[in-house]
Amino acid sequence: MRRLFLLGLAGWTIATLALRLAGQHVLRPGNLAGTLILFAVSFPLMALLARRLCSRFQLRPEQWPAGAVAILLPTLLLDPFSSAFFPVVFPNIAPQLAGVFGGWMLWCCAGALVGVTLRRSAP
Repeated sequence: MRRLFLLGLAGWTIATLALRLAGQHVLRPGNLAGTLILFAVSFPLMALLARRLCSRFQLRPEQWPAGAVAILLPTLLLDPFSSAFFPVVFPNIAPQLAGVFGGWMLWCCAGALVGVTLRRSAP
């Protein structure tokens, strides 16, 4: 699980830096359609990513939820601070989008958790 946590921390760091550099192109004020598309794409991508990582790290299916928590822990621990200090962390993104950012992070975490808990039914 430590390796998954470190991978999650690396992913959080890279994503945070990317948003700090170019986030104004991802989160735009008044862009309802763009926000909905972002949310719609993020949920299944996070579900797939969490499943693939748990599988790649050879976790048993009953360990997948714990694996997803390990991956998501950096986001869950650090992004509340990113939201609270949004203008400092993301000076290139309009401050009124802090709530959208926080919601997006929750949506991504939900996608990952749903991805590891849904199972294919047996034939």
